[in-house]
Amino acid sequence: MKSIAVIYWSGTGNTKMMAEAIAEGAKNDEVMVTLMEVSSASIEDLLNADAVALGCPAMGDEVLEESEMEPFVATIEKEGLNGKPVALFGSYGWGDGEWMIDWADRMKKAGAMLVDDGLIIQEAPDEQGLESCRELGRRLAFM
Repeated sequence: MKSIAVIYWSGTGNTKMMAEAIAEGAKNDEVMVTLMEVSSASIEDLLNADAVALGCPAMGDEVLEESEMEPFVATIEKEGLNGKPVALFGSYGWGDGEWMIDWADRMKKAGAMLVDDGLIIQEAPDEQGLESCRELGRRLAFM
């Protein structure tokens, strides 16, 4: 059975909603999905999964959340991803998505096989946004 880890940080709940929809989309009879906040995740959770979705909203000057997600991502960079399928996602309030572009570049350098350039949704996801999240989960499940 294929395993997918959906690991996220959410301050307002918007990225959590996205994570739940991605997990919902990825689940099927042949895929086991583990959904967890980054504070509960270990690098082993990521390395032991067949595929991973990582979520974090844009913070401050379009950066990752600094106390939990950034250290986790830095550990990923040290460990490497060796071609593992990875989907990135997150919400934002303003800006042009620079945090996601930077994050995608970092994960590519760490050896990730990115599903796409990252799914970003402004503020809370509406039904169309949630369907985009479910579709991302389905795509990740079949990589």
